[in-house]
Amino acid sequence: MKKSKAVEINNIGMTYHSLEGETQALQDISFDIHSGEIVVLVGPSGCGKSTLLSIISGLIKPSTGRVLINGRKVEGTSKDIGYMFQRDHLFEWRTILENVMIGLEIQNKLNGKTRAFAQGLLDTYGLGEFKHHYPRQLSGGMRQRAALIRTLAVQPEILLMDEPFSALDYQTRLAIADEIGIILKKEGKTALMVTHDIAEAISMADRVVVMTKRPGMIKNIHRIELSCEERSPLKSREAPEFRIYFNRIWKELDVHV
Repeated sequence: MKKSKAVEINNIGMTYHSLEGETQALQDISFDIHSGEIVVLVGPSGCGKSTLLSIISGLIKPSTGRVLINGRKVEGTSKDIGYMFQRDHLFEWRTILENVMIGLEIQNKLNGKTRAFAQGLLDTYGLGEFKHHYPRQLSGGMRQRAALIRTLAVQPEILLMDEPFSALDYQTRLAIADEIGIILKKEGKTALMVTHDIAEAISMADRVVVMTKRPGMIKNIHRIELSCEERSPLKSREAPEFRIYFNRIWKELDVHV
């Protein structure tokens, strides 16, 4: 059964104006994200990946084109969209549980039911015994997991992730990418993630969108189909097709090709 379109990105262009003149960041970007799908954006530095996330989230308005979330045009920020940044942005003076509750407090959604849901997420994903700890008492990977749970606690329909693992060391990055990939699939979340790491993109994505250098345009979209029994980020790297996708995307990102 064909899944519904959660996000429709239609002919998005973005031009910044300054005293020095105009800078075209994005040009004619169009693709859809289906419900429950994880799509990952890769591209050269400065090609407008983060700008596109900001447009989808409603933080900035595009120069041309439009974004639809569940058929409704994005006109500003929305409670339907959760945003996960490079840094975890946990408040050091609040416990992990108190940090997870922040979004619910801001949206005036904190009640017995939502509190229980948030605590259930912490228990399910291995942070239940740390809920009264402070961020400084947690490892980098655990902090990032807490940041994801904070985002999931408000039950957003769409999750945007801007290089969420880039601040972690390589081993932790592999482990937490695996954990978060499994969490997203288990929770049935629709997600769009930005990364510079090709292997990370292939291992987590249902589709990988490759962008050109600035002005950012879509160079190619790869549907990732891997012959592994368990489609987790770590197991995906063992599939024979993994290297084929990696080499193909690597060549597409090489500005000299």
